[in-house]
Amino acid sequence: MCHNCSAVLGAAESVPVSAAPSRRAVARLLAAGAGLTALAACTPDGGTRPPSSSSPSATSASASQAATPSSAGSTSAGPETSAAATEPGTAAAPAPSAAPTPTSPAAGLAQQHSLTDPASPWLVVNKHRPLSPADYVPADLIQPNIALAVSGESAQLNSTTAAAAEQMFATAAGDGVTMTLASGYRSYGTQVATYNSYVASRGQAEADTASARPGFSEHQTGWAFDIGDGGGACGFQPCFAEQPAAVWAKANAHRFGFVVRYPWMFHQITGYYYESWHLRYIGVEAATDMAAKGIATLEEYFGLEAAPGYL
Repeated sequence: MCHNCSAVLGAAESVPVSAAPSRRAVARLLAAGAGLTALAACTPDGGTRPPSSSSPSATSASASQAATPSSAGSTSAGPETSAAATEPGTAAAPAPSAAPTPTSPAAGLAQQHSLTDPASPWLVVNKHRPLSPADYVPADLIQPNIALAVSGESAQLNSTTAAAAEQMFATAAGDGVTMTLASGYRSYGTQVATYNSYVASRGQAEADTASARPGFSEHQTGWAFDIGDGGGACGFQPCFAEQPAAVWAKANAHRFGFVVRYPWMFHQITGYYYESWHLRYIGVEAATDMAAKGIATLEEYFGLEAAPGYL
């Protein structure tokens, strides 16, 4: 995710596979708007985020918004045009639970973890599922030994995520791809200040399209972080999906326990538009299982309801 990544990007409805023609239309619009700036919630210096599906302008703007990044995690971008017609877009299933339901795709894994404990790698945080406690602070925050584009708390991750990130960054470097940590942990206090500044300047309705509400941010858990490309191009912008770091991560991150948390064309399930830079640790077994089964979102994988907007 971005500097303000756990933020909300508008909600939307899942797009069925049968809607492939309209996705190609979106792809053409995306190509025309590839230069759109990233959402404010996801960029350290601010920007403009598309309105959520709950906002009055969401219906008319839905096609162009699908091409812009979100503050929840990663961003939708041009390189996804060829995949847009084939990515699964099934509707979410049962209601949230503390553990995978028997019918969820994750139920067969050897190791099971809580979906509500902030210290669990399977924690699911979205617009329907706030952190508990809201001011949760990971007990094991550390600075990983990787290339950093930030400092302070943003350069930290929990120890498990940090170790996996070190392995992933090193393997990517061996393949000739340089990654940087662009945004890591974000405290509750930081999110309060960020969100309130948006409310003061834009009003709450618009703030909810640009910044995550305090206590609803994946960045606060220590399990998620944003990557940058070594070349520095397209940081927190739709075009980042075309950069070597994003391309490599999309193809290989599951080998180290990571998923692209907010994939292309699934904003109506996750509540956030495609953020190619936002990675989330869930463990190698689960991430590899998701990749093998072609399941794009944690909501679908763990059998949870879609969370396009706040309740």
